[in-house]
Amino acid sequence: MAELRPVRGTHDLIGEDARRHRAVIETARAVAERYRYEDIATPIFEFAEVFTRPLGDTSDIVTKETYTFEDRGGEKLTLRPENTAAVCRALLSNGLLQNLPLRFFYAGPMFRYERPQKGRQRQFHQIGIELLGAPEPFGDVEVIACGARVLAELGIAADITLELNTLGDAESRTAYRDELVAYLRRFEADLSEDSRARLSRNPLRILDSKDEGDRELLQGAPVLEDSLNAASRAFFVEVRAGLDSLAIPYTINPRLVRGLDYYGHTAFEFATTALGAQGTVMGGGRYDGLVEMMGGPPTAGVGWAAGIERLAMLLAEPPAQERPVAVISVDESTSLEALVLAEELRAANVVVEHALRGKVGQRLKRAARARARYAVVIGPDELAAGQVQLRDLDRGEQEAVARVDLVRRLGA
Repeated sequence: MAELRPVRGTHDLIGEDARRHRAVIETARAVAERYRYEDIATPIFEFAEVFTRPLGDTSDIVTKETYTFEDRGGEKLTLRPENTAAVCRALLSNGLLQNLPLRFFYAGPMFRYERPQKGRQRQFHQIGIELLGAPEPFGDVEVIACGARVLAELGIAADITLELNTLGDAESRTAYRDELVAYLRRFEADLSEDSRARLSRNPLRILDSKDEGDRELLQGAPVLEDSLNAASRAFFVEVRAGLDSLAIPYTINPRLVRGLDYYGHTAFEFATTALGAQGTVMGGGRYDGLVEMMGGPPTAGVGWAAGIERLAMLLAEPPAQERPVAVISVDESTSLEALVLAEELRAANVVVEHALRGKVGQRLKRAARARARYAVVIGPDELAAGQVQLRDLDRGEQEAVARVDLVRRLGA
């Protein structure tokens, strides 16, 4: 029989890994709620068009990375490689345009077929927020501030820097694209294979190339800032003023881009050197053209997404588990009473480790391994007297407590 193991690029979340993963989600959700972002959960697979229409049939994500298949009914489906397009589809499908602006928070698995590496898997998990229907620059500021606060409350902000850029409006990007292509055509033969393919369909993506030869050629390339019109410059000035007023530090990175046509104005990344070369832990920007590209009316949008695995790796230590109370029956004659007692304590918000088997000594050892604060021991004599033995496992002290008083003593 073949060995059963996880598929390459997937992993199980167990124990400490699961606690770290949960801590990231719960912290981010709690922060997002303070900004009035509501939960949204989209299906993990969509009609392929949800992603091919905005991403483009020739984009790297679609051609190389998506898990696309036909179901038994002949429908072409794609496991979601990202969630922004899915959220925008939900906006249109559910007739929510009349309720703008809307704020959404999500957490869940995404799927991309790429080489697994540290903190990046083929099934990976993201948290993210989307602010829809807010064209104002301070919408960008709010989104960035929410991301910065998530990182701060995870305790990892000190090791992370915010990089910021502007892509300008459509007019500015068109002017810049023409200049960039004219420059790169002079060196087309020296570009990497991927960058030569991008030169015609998506030249801004070349700015993000990891190929050393491409990066050297780009040293002399024109910068987008020189192509910005007055409206784009004013928008970016307001974004920066908002961040400055909130004391959120940032550095300007003129090579930071989003290569898809529906992105414009603000682009940003929170990055760290603690994870090696692939150091981005949260990235986002403004995508005012996406909803329109998907068949809806022009609708402003801005948001970010962050990899849960990468954030979890940066946590100093896994969140501490609440110490339980161990409930131990001396023998079978008191096992039913122990079961009832354990459930009463849980109803009073007490975490309970109920030892179901073994001798008393074995059950106490198990309680110690579980880092139990107290052990509640009940035997035939205690049962007859309406009492339990309450053992303080830190102090090594034990006392008889009336059964009716136990929940009050231990309950939260």
